[in-house]
Amino acid sequence: MYILGISAFYHDSAAALICNGKIIAAAQEERFTRKKHDAGFPENAIRYCLEEEGIELSDISIVAFYDKPFLKFERLLETYYAFAPKGFGQFVKAMPVWLKEKLFLKKLLKDSLKEIGNFEEKKTKILFPEHHLSHAASTFYPSPFEDAAILTLDGVGEWDTASVASGKGNGITVHKVLHFPHSLGLLYSSFTFFLGFRVNSGEYKLMGLAPYGNPDDPVIEKYKNTILTSLVDLHEDGSFRLNPEYFTFATGVKMVNEKLWEKLFGFAARKPEAPLELHHCNLGLAIQQVTEEIVIRMAKEAQRITGSKNLCLAGGVALNCVANGKLLQSGIFESVFVQPASGDAGGALGAALAACYIYSAQVRQPEAGDSLNGSYLGPEFPDKVVRNTAFRFHAVFEQKESMDAVYPLIAEALSQGKIVGWFQGRMEFGPRALGNRSILADARNPEMQKKLNLRIKFREGFRPFAPAVLEESASLFFEMEGHSPYMLFTFPVKPSLRNSLPENYASLPLSEKLYFSRSVFPSITHIDFSARIQTVHSGTNPRFYRLLKAFEKITGQGILINTSFNVRGEPPVCTPEDAYRCFMRTDMDILVMNQFVFMKENQPEWKEEKGVIEAGID
Repeated sequence: MYILGISAFYHDSAAALICNGKIIAAAQEERFTRKKHDAGFPENAIRYCLEEEGIELSDISIVAFYDKPFLKFERLLETYYAFAPKGFGQFVKAMPVWLKEKLFLKKLLKDSLKEIGNFEEKKTKILFPEHHLSHAASTFYPSPFEDAAILTLDGVGEWDTASVASGKGNGITVHKVLHFPHSLGLLYSSFTFFLGFRVNSGEYKLMGLAPYGNPDDPVIEKYKNTILTSLVDLHEDGSFRLNPEYFTFATGVKMVNEKLWEKLFGFAARKPEAPLELHHCNLGLAIQQVTEEIVIRMAKEAQRITGSKNLCLAGGVALNCVANGKLLQSGIFESVFVQPASGDAGGALGAALAACYIYSAQVRQPEAGDSLNGSYLGPEFPDKVVRNTAFRFHAVFEQKESMDAVYPLIAEALSQGKIVGWFQGRMEFGPRALGNRSILADARNPEMQKKLNLRIKFREGFRPFAPAVLEESASLFFEMEGHSPYMLFTFPVKPSLRNSLPENYASLPLSEKLYFSRSVFPSITHIDFSARIQTVHSGTNPRFYRLLKAFEKITGQGILINTSFNVRGEPPVCTPEDAYRCFMRTDMDILVMNQFVFMKENQPEWKEEKGVIEAGID
């Protein structure tokens, strides 16, 4: 039985296809349209899922949409009524879209599916699981656990902003929920906005900025106390209430009342692209620590309620890998599994899985590791497509006789400081590059963080990079046990590999802290000696694993910088054409697609401007 899951119309639209519980394919619409966080109907993603399995829409038994639009509309009406007359202008703007489209979502889905192919509505069931149930299903059902506590944290679904549930067998039971407008995701996004980053995409930047705060500065505790007395009323079980006087996201265009926040924290909201100063970093550290405290308290409550030794996480907040790392190290649970596509895109997969196991009562059989196939669920491209792309651009390449000839060549280039675009196999589902749509570089190179940020990614210099490391070697370099295949946990670099810092280091300006060599792997060691780690296993990604092994043979260390294959303002690349364009618009040295090797110095002159996509800048 084929089930198609869909998320759409808010942000990060996606589609997923499963058959009898097996995950066949999943992809975000942004990868095909090249519009970052594309919210439109995922026509291209659906077409891909069908093509991957070689089926048509008439073969689909169930279409599952990732939330309930009527409940969301109810929340919208009640919120505007509760805050009236505030937000009346926004209410007037929102109503036409709801009345024309979103209230009649079932018809919109049917009409949109008919435009794709031979959709037979009489034989196809359309289901609408609740938003947080879709999130919970997206993480529990692919997990290796027979039973688990499930913690879902995001901005808001219909009404829920956080939920504690338990999963056992093929069932999920919700025990406790937190309702809008009291939301950890929206609290974090409010600070994202106040510190000058774009909501729904800048939260990663805030997380990366936070460690540049001075943890020894008394102002950190002052900021935290201000947050917990003026903005957030936090309870022992992790539940909380936000003070509505300071927030405007319920009815306004902006997230917060900027004048009141300026009085609270003593400085004005930062303008986008304005210089980052120590007080911005300190406030970022304060909200990160408050977020971690809330997550820890909620996790303790989830363990108390369920009694399980396992935890599954989903929702946008679950992408906060620093909080995840603290949670894992807390020992509250023996095992923690995080859905790699934790945001709304993953809701498409969760909706399909909920339809499979809850509605259709399919028997679930957990797999060792997980059932996500390394999150390599997107399209792949054969040699013919790569070759045709090269001919179209008059690109110069060398086709190696096998991948065995590629690994030592590229490993040697990486060890010499070259930057490599690595395009292999199926595209990743979720926001992280996991070795198939990646930009790779030598983590030992002290200049690589600066070079990658400013000349390759065209983004802020403070943004950290993550290491990909051979799974069996990870404990040699980092204070960790087990594995971290999806780059969703941070772990400390081992003390023996760290460099000593100046006594006044914590109080230095960001610009002076930024490029100080902090360890033998300076380009992946963040300011607090942490790293967001991907462990690479030979069975999950044999090509990436063998490249790391080849690099280890040359350098003695099987570890590389792994960052997503894109520039600022773009989603990660999907096709060979996307990859070649990105390669030519940046200072990457080498592009490898399958066993085709493109050297930058051999390519024809590129006429497109280098740098960010202006229309999509964030």
